[in-house]
Amino acid sequence: MVVLTTKVVIDIEFKLDDSLGFILNRTNTKLKNEMFQRFKEYDITPEQWSVLNCLWVQEGVTPKELADAIYKDKPNTIRILEKLQKKELIVRKPHPVDKRAFQIFLTDRGWALREELIPIVMILLEEATAGIRRDKVAEMKKMLNQIFDNLK
Repeated sequence: MVVLTTKVVIDIEFKLDDSLGFILNRTNTKLKNEMFQRFKEYDITPEQWSVLNCLWVQEGVTPKELADAIYKDKPNTIRILEKLQKKELIVRKPHPVDKRAFQIFLTDRGWALREELIPIVMILLEEATAGIRRDKVAEMKKMLNQIFDNLK
């Protein structure tokens, strides 16, 4: 017995290097790699930077709140926090209400990095957006946030 199958050929052209998703991913990868290189002397990764940045805005948050803020799952966030704690950049304190949870606070060393790392990121972003008017950068951010919101 012979089973024949038919394939339907759809004439759709898709160029990866012209895909919005591919362009976004490629750009994100390049930005993260450049940030990694510029943070190397501080022994901070881009993922650790995102946690530190959140804590510079608000301390005393839980790992779950941090995970939500940086769009990482909780186990990944816990690993990042463990590394930051080993580097003595954060401390964990028991949550005053929820005895199962804990809050995250910066150490003096964690706070000191703020003055070092923020200028590095600001320069990187200036370089990345060179030749693009500020209003166009603002418009691009707005559009990217709209795409994000559309995919919720």
